Amino acid sequence: MPTLPRLVAFDLDDTLAPSKSALDPTMIDLLVRLLSVSEVCVISGGQFGQFQAQIIDNLPEISAEKLARLHLMPTCGTQYYRSDAQGWTQVYAENLSDDQKARALQAVEQTARDLGYWESNTWGPILEDRGSQITFSALGQAAPVASKIAWDPTGEKKNALREAVQALLPDLEVRSGGSTSVDITRQGIDKAYGMKRLADLTGIGLDDMLFVGDRLDENGNDYPVKVLGVECMAVEGWPDTAALLEDLIPRYVAV
Repeated sequence: MPTLPRLVAFDLDDTLAPSKSALDPTMIDLLVRLLSVSEVCVISGGQFGQFQAQIIDNLPEISAEKLARLHLMPTCGTQYYRSDAQGWTQVYAENLSDDQKARALQAVEQTARDLGYWESNTWGPILEDRGSQITFSALGQAAPVASKIAWDPTGEKKNALREAVQALLPDLEVRSGGSTSVDITRQGIDKAYGMKRLADLTGIGLDDMLFVGDRLDENGNDYPVKVLGVECMAVEGWPDTAALLEDLIPRYVAV
Protein backbone atom coordinates (compact mmCIF):
# COMPACT_ATOMS: atom_id res chain seq x y z
CA MET A 1 0.00 0.00 0.00
CA PRO A 2 1.26 3.54 -0.73
CA THR A 3 0.21 4.68 2.77
CA LEU A 4 -0.13 2.72 5.99
CA PRO A 5 -3.71 1.68 6.81
CA ARG A 6 -5.32 3.00 9.99
CA LEU A 7 -7.23 -0.28 10.27
CA VAL A 8 -6.33 -3.77 9.09
CA ALA A 9 -9.25 -6.20 8.70
CA PHE A 10 -8.94 -9.96 8.36
CA ASP A 11 -11.08 -12.91 7.43
CA LEU A 12 -10.64 -15.67 10.04
CA ASP A 13 -10.64 -19.23 8.66
CA ASP A 14 -7.81 -19.92 6.22
CA THR A 15 -6.59 -16.34 6.67
CA LEU A 16 -5.64 -16.10 10.36
CA ALA A 17 -5.95 -19.81 11.14
CA PRO A 18 -6.86 -23.15 9.58
CA SER A 19 -10.63 -23.68 9.46
CA LYS A 20 -12.21 -23.76 12.97
CA SER A 21 -8.76 -23.97 14.59
CA ALA A 22 -7.06 -21.82 17.19
CA LEU A 23 -4.58 -19.22 15.95
CA ASP A 24 -0.98 -20.34 15.90
CA PRO A 25 1.12 -18.65 18.62
CA THR A 26 3.08 -16.90 15.87
CA MET A 27 -0.10 -15.32 14.55
CA ILE A 28 -1.26 -14.35 18.04
CA ASP A 29 2.06 -12.58 18.60
CA LEU A 30 1.74 -10.74 15.29
CA LEU A 31 -1.81 -9.62 16.07
CA VAL A 32 -0.74 -8.28 19.46
CA ARG A 33 2.11 -6.40 17.80
CA LEU A 34 -0.29 -5.01 15.19
CA LEU A 35 -2.67 -3.84 17.92
CA SER A 36 0.16 -1.67 19.22
CA VAL A 37 0.21 0.37 16.00
CA SER A 38 -3.17 -0.04 14.28
CA GLU A 39 -6.86 -0.77 14.70
CA VAL A 40 -7.62 -4.43 13.89
CA CYS A 41 -10.86 -6.05 12.74
CA VAL A 42 -11.73 -9.71 12.27
CA ILE A 43 -14.82 -10.28 10.11
CA SER A 44 -15.91 -13.83 9.35
CA GLY A 45 -18.94 -16.07 8.86
CA GLY A 46 -18.49 -17.81 12.21
CA GLN A 47 -20.50 -16.93 15.30
CA PHE A 48 -19.04 -15.13 18.32
CA GLY A 49 -18.30 -18.40 20.14
CA GLN A 50 -15.96 -19.36 17.31
CA PHE A 51 -14.14 -16.02 17.60
CA GLN A 52 -13.82 -16.64 21.33
CA ALA A 53 -12.35 -20.13 20.89
CA GLN A 54 -10.01 -19.24 18.02
CA ILE A 55 -8.85 -15.76 19.07
CA ILE A 56 -9.96 -14.36 22.42
CA ASP A 57 -9.16 -17.41 24.55
CA ASN A 58 -5.64 -17.51 23.08
CA LEU A 59 -4.72 -13.87 23.62
CA PRO A 60 -2.14 -13.17 26.32
CA GLU A 61 -2.77 -10.55 28.99
CA ILE A 62 -2.80 -7.30 27.04
CA SER A 63 -3.76 -3.76 27.97
CA ALA A 64 -7.32 -2.46 27.79
CA GLU A 65 -5.99 0.10 25.30
CA LYS A 66 -4.92 -2.62 22.89
CA LEU A 67 -8.15 -4.60 23.34
CA ALA A 68 -10.12 -1.45 22.55
CA ARG A 69 -8.47 -1.46 19.11
CA LEU A 70 -9.81 -4.94 18.34
CA HIS A 71 -13.11 -5.03 16.43
CA LEU A 72 -14.86 -8.40 16.11
CA MET A 73 -17.55 -8.87 13.44
CA PRO A 74 -19.02 -12.39 13.49
CA THR A 75 -21.51 -13.79 10.97
CA CYS A 76 -20.08 -11.77 8.07
CA GLY A 77 -20.48 -8.41 9.81
CA THR A 78 -24.12 -8.90 10.77
CA GLN A 79 -22.91 -8.62 14.38
CA TYR A 80 -20.30 -6.35 15.97
CA TYR A 81 -18.51 -6.72 19.33
CA ARG A 82 -16.14 -4.43 21.25
CA SER A 83 -14.21 -4.96 24.47
CA ASP A 84 -15.03 -2.80 27.51
CA ALA A 85 -14.88 -3.01 31.31
CA GLN A 86 -17.71 -5.59 31.29
CA GLY A 87 -16.02 -7.83 28.73
CA TRP A 88 -17.09 -8.26 25.12
CA THR A 89 -20.23 -6.27 24.37
CA GLN A 90 -22.45 -6.60 21.32
CA VAL A 91 -22.80 -3.23 19.58
CA TYR A 92 -25.38 -4.36 17.03
CA ALA A 93 -26.94 -7.47 15.50
CA GLU A 94 -28.94 -7.54 12.27
CA ASN A 95 -31.06 -10.50 13.33
CA LEU A 96 -33.35 -12.45 11.04
CA SER A 97 -37.05 -12.65 11.90
CA ASP A 98 -38.55 -15.99 12.99
CA ASP A 99 -40.28 -16.27 9.61
CA GLN A 100 -37.05 -15.58 7.70
CA LYS A 101 -35.20 -18.18 9.77
CA ALA A 102 -37.86 -20.83 9.24
CA ARG A 103 -37.97 -20.27 5.47
CA ALA A 104 -34.17 -20.23 5.21
CA LEU A 105 -33.77 -23.46 7.19
CA GLN A 106 -36.44 -25.23 5.15
CA ALA A 107 -35.09 -24.02 1.80
CA VAL A 108 -31.47 -24.93 2.37
CA GLU A 109 -32.22 -28.37 3.86
CA GLN A 110 -34.67 -29.35 1.12
CA THR A 111 -32.36 -28.10 -1.63
CA ALA A 112 -29.36 -29.92 -0.17
CA ARG A 113 -31.39 -33.12 -0.03
CA ASP A 114 -32.66 -32.66 -3.60
CA LEU A 115 -29.10 -32.14 -4.87
CA GLY A 116 -27.74 -35.10 -2.93
CA TYR A 117 -25.62 -32.90 -0.68
CA TRP A 118 -27.25 -33.83 2.65
CA GLU A 119 -24.67 -36.03 4.39
CA SER A 120 -25.50 -38.65 7.04
CA ASN A 121 -22.04 -38.84 8.64
CA THR A 122 -21.13 -35.40 9.97
CA TRP A 123 -19.12 -33.70 12.68
CA GLY A 124 -21.80 -31.71 14.48
CA PRO A 125 -25.03 -30.14 13.16
CA ILE A 126 -25.39 -29.32 9.49
CA LEU A 127 -27.70 -26.35 10.12
CA GLU A 128 -27.09 -23.54 12.63
CA ASP A 129 -29.27 -20.61 13.65
CA ARG A 130 -26.76 -17.88 14.46
CA GLY A 131 -29.41 -15.23 15.06
CA SER A 132 -28.39 -12.91 12.28
CA GLN A 133 -27.35 -15.75 9.97
CA ILE A 134 -28.45 -19.26 9.05
CA THR A 135 -25.47 -21.42 8.15
CA PHE A 136 -25.41 -24.71 6.26
CA SER A 137 -22.22 -26.74 6.80
CA ALA A 138 -22.25 -29.86 4.65
CA LEU A 139 -20.13 -31.95 7.02
CA GLY A 140 -20.93 -30.14 10.26
CA GLN A 141 -19.10 -27.28 11.93
CA ALA A 142 -16.39 -29.46 13.50
CA ALA A 143 -15.43 -31.41 10.38
CA PRO A 144 -11.68 -31.93 9.80
CA VAL A 145 -10.10 -29.61 7.25
CA ALA A 146 -9.01 -32.51 5.02
CA SER A 147 -12.56 -33.87 4.87
CA LYS A 148 -13.94 -30.45 3.94
CA ILE A 149 -11.45 -30.07 1.11
CA ALA A 150 -12.21 -33.56 -0.20
CA TRP A 151 -15.99 -32.97 -0.16
CA ASP A 152 -15.95 -30.04 -2.57
CA PRO A 153 -12.44 -29.31 -3.88
CA THR A 154 -13.62 -27.06 -6.73
CA GLY A 155 -16.46 -25.30 -4.89
CA GLU A 156 -18.94 -26.61 -7.50
CA LYS A 157 -21.31 -28.19 -4.96
CA LYS A 158 -21.37 -25.15 -2.70
CA ASN A 159 -21.98 -22.74 -5.57
CA ALA A 160 -24.77 -24.89 -7.01
CA LEU A 161 -26.46 -25.03 -3.62
CA ARG A 162 -26.11 -21.28 -3.13
CA GLU A 163 -27.67 -20.48 -6.50
CA ALA A 164 -30.59 -22.87 -5.99
CA VAL A 165 -31.36 -21.60 -2.48
CA GLN A 166 -31.08 -17.95 -3.58
CA ALA A 167 -33.78 -18.58 -6.19
CA LEU A 168 -36.08 -19.78 -3.39
CA LEU A 169 -35.28 -16.85 -1.08
CA PRO A 170 -35.25 -13.70 -3.24
CA ASP A 171 -35.83 -11.47 -0.20
CA LEU A 172 -32.73 -12.78 1.60
CA GLU A 173 -28.98 -12.88 0.88
CA VAL A 174 -27.49 -16.32 0.18
CA ARG A 175 -23.69 -16.49 -0.03
CA SER A 176 -20.91 -19.02 -0.25
CA GLY A 177 -19.24 -19.21 3.14
CA GLY A 178 -16.32 -21.39 4.15
CA SER A 179 -15.07 -24.41 2.25
CA THR A 180 -18.32 -26.40 2.68
CA SER A 181 -20.76 -23.78 3.96
CA VAL A 182 -23.52 -21.49 2.71
CA ASP A 183 -24.67 -18.48 4.75
CA ILE A 184 -28.08 -16.79 4.67
CA THR A 185 -28.64 -13.27 6.03
CA ARG A 186 -30.94 -10.34 5.53
CA GLN A 187 -30.78 -8.94 2.00
CA GLY A 188 -27.85 -6.64 1.27
CA ILE A 189 -25.99 -7.64 4.42
CA ASP A 190 -22.56 -9.10 3.72
CA LYS A 191 -18.94 -8.30 4.55
CA ALA A 192 -19.17 -5.07 2.55
CA TYR A 193 -22.07 -4.02 4.78
CA GLY A 194 -19.98 -4.85 7.84
CA MET A 195 -17.02 -2.80 6.61
CA LYS A 196 -19.27 0.19 5.85
CA ARG A 197 -20.81 -0.01 9.33
CA LEU A 198 -17.31 -0.25 10.79
CA ALA A 199 -16.27 2.90 8.92
CA ASP A 200 -19.34 4.75 10.21
CA LEU A 201 -18.86 3.63 13.82
CA THR A 202 -15.10 4.22 14.02
CA GLY A 203 -14.77 7.28 11.79
CA ILE A 204 -12.04 5.48 9.82
CA GLY A 205 -12.62 5.85 6.09
CA LEU A 206 -12.72 2.84 3.79
CA ASP A 207 -9.70 4.25 1.94
CA ASP A 208 -7.75 4.05 5.23
CA MET A 209 -8.41 0.32 5.60
CA LEU A 210 -6.68 -2.82 4.38
CA PHE A 211 -8.55 -6.12 4.09
CA VAL A 212 -6.78 -9.49 4.07
CA GLY A 213 -8.68 -12.61 2.99
CA ASP A 214 -8.44 -15.95 1.24
CA ARG A 215 -11.76 -15.79 -0.67
CA LEU A 216 -11.48 -12.65 -2.79
CA ASP A 217 -12.52 -14.55 -5.93
CA GLU A 218 -15.89 -13.73 -7.47
CA ASN A 219 -17.63 -16.62 -5.69
CA GLY A 220 -15.94 -15.97 -2.34
CA ASN A 221 -17.50 -14.33 0.70
CA ASP A 222 -14.62 -11.81 0.84
CA TYR A 223 -15.38 -10.56 -2.67
CA PRO A 224 -17.95 -7.91 -1.61
CA VAL A 225 -15.18 -6.08 0.26
CA LYS A 226 -13.10 -5.94 -2.92
CA VAL A 227 -16.08 -4.63 -4.92
CA LEU A 228 -16.60 -1.99 -2.23
CA GLY A 229 -13.21 -0.53 -3.13
CA VAL A 230 -11.31 -1.33 0.06
CA GLU A 231 -7.63 -2.11 -0.54
CA CYS A 232 -7.37 -5.91 -0.44
CA MET A 233 -4.58 -8.45 -0.15
CA ALA A 234 -5.25 -12.07 -1.13
CA VAL A 235 -3.69 -14.91 0.86
CA GLU A 236 -3.92 -18.70 0.65
CA GLY A 237 -3.47 -19.48 4.33
CA TRP A 238 -2.27 -18.06 7.64
CA PRO A 239 1.46 -18.38 6.78
CA ASP A 240 0.88 -15.90 3.93
CA THR A 241 -0.85 -13.55 6.37
CA ALA A 242 2.00 -13.90 8.84
CA ALA A 243 4.54 -13.02 6.14
CA LEU A 244 2.46 -9.98 5.17
CA LEU A 245 2.38 -8.76 8.79
CA GLU A 246 6.09 -9.38 9.28
CA ASP A 247 6.60 -6.90 6.44
CA LEU A 248 3.83 -4.44 7.39
CA ILE A 249 4.32 -3.95 11.14
CA PRO A 250 7.91 -2.61 10.96
CA ARG A 251 6.71 0.02 8.49
CA TYR A 252 4.59 1.62 11.23
CA VAL A 253 7.58 1.77 13.53
CA ALA A 254 9.70 3.36 10.82
CA VAL A 255 7.26 6.25 10.25
